[in-house]
Amino acid sequence: MSAAAVEHPCAGPERTLLDDAERISALLPGHRVEIIGGQITVTPPADMPHADSLSDLMLPFFAAGVHGEQTRVVQSGGVWLPDGPYDYAIPDLAVVDADYRDHLIRANCYDPAVFRLVLEVTSNNLANDLKAKVAAYAIAKIPVYVIVNRAKERIHVLTDPFANEYNHHRVYAAGERVTLPDSIGAEVTLDVAAILATGRH
Repeated sequence: MSAAAVEHPCAGPERTLLDDAERISALLPGHRVEIIGGQITVTPPADMPHADSLSDLMLPFFAAGVHGEQTRVVQSGGVWLPDGPYDYAIPDLAVVDADYRDHLIRANCYDPAVFRLVLEVTSNNLANDLKAKVAAYAIAKIPVYVIVNRAKERIHVLTDPFANEYNHHRVYAAGERVTLPDSIGAEVTLDVAAILATGRH
């Protein structure tokens, strides 16, 4: 949904894209409203396998000790993006520095500098996760971006952000294991087949 598609009951120069996003959030409980590349995007509530796969994904991070004194594993934590005056995203899962509370910017969103990894599990927002968010997270210099692509049954791992893209993009299929960079706080290995199985509709 673009900003032009939003009605302005109190139209005026004082209203911002962030005001519109907050209004949409209030009108659509349970939907995820984000501003990516200057455009408001609205994602309906995810299905239960999506939520189930997120629970499974957290387990290897916990087992590796990522959720501890130095780093924390969080769901739906907002990241303030530098790509526009009001841009922000709400990744499904993230690994953040433990002192993230000291880096709140606005609207429950935090400085991208505290994010070591962001992870998205696709639902009906595949193009957003595979394109718009790749650019947004790269511009924000988030070191690791993981996409659980349920439509194609693949896991994408993007590292080494440069400008509006990632220099390294590796795709993993069922039968493979993904070892994430230990820069996230510890070495975490994901079983691709198990994650994809949990996330199936």
